[in-house]
Amino acid sequence: MAHLASFISAVGLVVLSTVLGSFGALMLKKGSGKFSLKTLLSNHTVILGFVLYFFSTMVFIPSLKVLPVSIAYPITSLSYIWTVLLSVFFLKEKVGRKKLAAILLIIIGVILVGMSK
Repeated sequence: MAHLASFISAVGLVVLSTVLGSFGALMLKKGSGKFSLKTLLSNHTVILGFVLYFFSTMVFIPSLKVLPVSIAYPITSLSYIWTVLLSVFFLKEKVGRKKLAAILLIIIGVILVGMSK
């Protein structure tokens, strides 16, 4: 039972990591319009993107103690889903049928990988 709880916790860490990474990508996109190497240290949006990516990695690493890499890394593909959702909500990007089909395939893939444990 303890093994199952640690497995579920590790999966939760991976999912949290993907959410943080997706918010990091959103911040990099939002800050990219004002980006240059000269102004990098004053571009707070880009810096926030880097910080979110850093924390995403820090949250992910402990999950590798519990999860096989062959399960942990495929779960990170959820970041594509969060990124699409965030881009629709915050950037008003459009999602067509092909993207929706791709999201469905990602979800199916993550479920199948998770069930292979």
